[in-house]
Amino acid sequence: MKLLRVLVLVALPLYCFAGSGCLLLEEVVNKTISPEVSISEYQNFLQDFAQTPEEKEALAELKQCYLNQSNETLHNFAQMMQIMYSSVWCAIF
Repeated sequence: MKLLRVLVLVALPLYCFAGSGCLLLEEVVNKTISPEVSISEYQNFLQDFAQTPEEKEALAELKQCYLNQSNETLHNFAQMMQIMYSSVWCAIF
């Protein structure tokens, strides 16, 4: 019984942290789906990962795809990502 309590106390902080486990990934996803973030802001945020003009254009096209979506679709996508993040942690425990 004491072992169970210890395991629950150890698992609780991890459960509360629930996310992808990678803050950069979560921030990229949030900026991708946010209609308030412009294409140029998005490209500047990811400039370390997109060096060539072709890569920058690909980022612009990706962001534009999300800007074309309705707020309802973006909200549903955000919920789906949260479910995916939490299911990873549930699978571990």
